[in-house]
Amino acid sequence: MDFFSRKRMPVFLLDHVTEEVIYIVDQLKVRGLLMTPHKDVERIVVYLRGGKGQVGRVRPARMSQFKNNNTLVFAPYYRGSNGSEGRDHFCGDDLNDVIVGINILKEKYPQIPVHIIGFSRGGIQGLLTYQTVKATSYIIWGGVTDLLMMYEERIDLRGMLKRMVGHPKKQYEEYERRNALKNINQDSPPILIVHGDKDKQVNINMAYHLEAHLKEHNVEYSTIYEQGEGHVFRPEKEKQTLIQIHNWMDKCENKNP
Repeated sequence: MDFFSRKRMPVFLLDHVTEEVIYIVDQLKVRGLLMTPHKDVERIVVYLRGGKGQVGRVRPARMSQFKNNNTLVFAPYYRGSNGSEGRDHFCGDDLNDVIVGINILKEKYPQIPVHIIGFSRGGIQGLLTYQTVKATSYIIWGGVTDLLMMYEERIDLRGMLKRMVGHPKKQYEEYERRNALKNINQDSPPILIVHGDKDKQVNINMAYHLEAHLKEHNVEYSTIYEQGEGHVFRPEKEKQTLIQIHNWMDKCENKNP
């Protein structure tokens, strides 16, 4: 198992090579962005973007926030987006784009810890896949945790959800298939929840909803709730949060060497 092709991208980093990769998922050619360190790979971070289509597309600057000299960073585009074949099913079959991409990396770099970071829509993508790929930890940042809650809270997104998933009353089974919490239990990898209390895109109630489930089922977790921060944190607060995220990954790796 390997990437179908690699294309060097004009992203100039001193310590990493950036490539757009194509890999085969469900007989589709899907794309992703890969940052590989010049030094030995000691950590893999998979960034799951938010949005749909061109909205929330993968950005090298965002990926770079999660790297260090020995960290490989990978971000799938999702099918139907940015040149990838197929159609985006919003947490449906496109979950395979996440799983297959990670499995390629795990085969190439066995025994290397894998951390997944899901932002916004990527939050639920990660919740639905991080156990399947046996991630070392999962970080959900301003992330969606329940599509039914999203349907109720974001009236402006109901049309999109009806097109991509269906109406909750008519296609309830599709929403149940995307229920990210039902299989998370005390044996699941640890989760770090990051959310701003002024987030207007993804209400902090999503984070509270996830935390309540984790607490009830004795899942290891931690939270970073930032007062006064929106969906995208202000630069200084973002910098502090990134330090905490890197410390979290260190902690999880040291616990499971």
